[in-house]
Amino acid sequence: MRYRVHTDGAARGNPGPAAIGVVVQDKDGRTVFEASRSLGTKTNNEAEYLALIAALEYLRESRITKADFFLDSELIVKQLKGEYRVREPRMKALHARVTMLLNVVPDHSFTHVKRAENARADALANEALDAEAGTNPPA
Repeated sequence: MRYRVHTDGAARGNPGPAAIGVVVQDKDGRTVFEASRSLGTKTNNEAEYLALIAALEYLRESRITKADFFLDSELIVKQLKGEYRVREPRMKALHARVTMLLNVVPDHSFTHVKRAENARADALANEALDAEAGTNPPA
């Protein structure tokens, strides 16, 4: 079975308080896993990579080998496809971790999507940020 994975990292400030959101859906669009958590102080790009790592760790534990990943970070997608180089040392370490974890998901793809197409993962990341800050999201 092929899974759809939406991930999002968010940071309020760059760097600033950061969090992740992850949504994994089966082939019928049913959500089988969701995660969100705060990360402390990180950059937005670090949060994006850490969200993807959280998703990949779930896929590894669940023995899922086929997945399509949808991210609203064009930079991360292009780095993972080899279109952009990873230059910053912290990003290189996160990129290497993702590359290693992708070995357990040999059949995968990465697609850049607009934030609206990544709404649930975005909402999860923002909920974690709001909970950490002790604020309520806007109504």
